[in-house]
Amino acid sequence: MYFVCIAACPTGVAHTYMAAESLEVLGKKRGHEIKVETQGSLGAENVITEDDLARADGVILAADVAINNKERFDGMITLECSVSDPIKHGDAVFEAIEQEVANG
Repeated sequence: MYFVCIAACPTGVAHTYMAAESLEVLGKKRGHEIKVETQGSLGAENVITEDDLARADGVILAADVAINNKERFDGMITLECSVSDPIKHGDAVFEAIEQEVANG
């Protein structure tokens, strides 16, 4: 499966990048292709494109702040969680989104 993700924390520094790394590492370990956009103090990095959205099976929004351009995910299978969840409970995050995708 291909998942696009957003990671964002209130200060946009440590937890944002820790969550992004966790999503990438665990996603690949589970056999998925992953793209993580970070929204933080440096602005948006690794921005999700229209092509990414067109081929994505699902979306993981790991954020404790409002996400910029969230409407681009409207109509997609989406899992919203705290930015700390991929760090502390990464497998549970992926199990939840995998189940959502499987159930369509």
